[in-house]
Amino acid sequence: MMHCPLCQNASHARSSRYISKETKERYHQCQNINCGCTFKSHESIAGIIMHPGQVTKAPPHPERGQSQLPWL
Repeated sequence: MMHCPLCQNASHARSSRYISKETKERYHQCQNINCGCTFKSHESIAGIIMHPGQVTKAPPHPERGQSQLPWL
C-alpha cells in the first residue's frame, strides 16, 4: 500500500507489470472518494541480504489415496 501523493490517504494497487527482472511498475488508485488520483510507482530490488546455497527441488506430493508410507 502506498499513500496518495496528493491527499496522503491510502491507495490500492490496481495492476502491475514487470519492467525488468528486478523492477516492477505498479498502478495505484487513491481510495479517498474526493480525490481518486491514479499514479504509478516502481518497486526494485535494492540488494540480496542472504544468498541461499544450492537449491534442490522437492519431489511432488503424492496423489490423494496413493501414500508412499506402508502404514497409511
